[in-house]
Amino acid sequence: MQYKMEKPVRGTIGEVKYRCVIEWRNGTFIADEPEKTGGQDTGPDPFTLFLSSLASCTLATLRMYIDRKGWDIPTITVNCNMAQRVSDGQLISVIDRDVYFHPDADAEQKERLLQIAKACPISKMLEGSLLIRTEINGGEAFSEEMILRSGE
Repeated sequence: MQYKMEKPVRGTIGEVKYRCVIEWRNGTFIADEPEKTGGQDTGPDPFTLFLSSLASCTLATLRMYIDRKGWDIPTITVNCNMAQRVSDGQLISVIDRDVYFHPDADAEQKERLLQIAKACPISKMLEGSLLIRTEINGGEAFSEEMILRSGE
């Protein structure tokens, strides 16, 4: 299996409650929890980051398609939100994604763009089969493992 990312996204947390430093290929940013859950709200929380992945992927996929078609739709907005509930002991998550075109697209364009939005890579990943593999590492091999997993 080949990884999608050349280097992994790396998160580190120190002693500041819930503040995480996230490293990606071009820099770093802070992720944090809202004040109401004990964080300092200095960066997006995990749910915001998750939904922003869907929003940004949808926008980029739609922009590529609209540009390729030469359609006059200069601005696209995507709102994403989610709700969760427990049913029969299982967590059910529902994501709502609303897409807006400025100026408004015609009915035929909207229908095609709806299909394109549903086909963005993050949508496909979320609606497909997803497996999260988690390993515990550390100790003496910590530095070496970090280097090997990051591809450096």
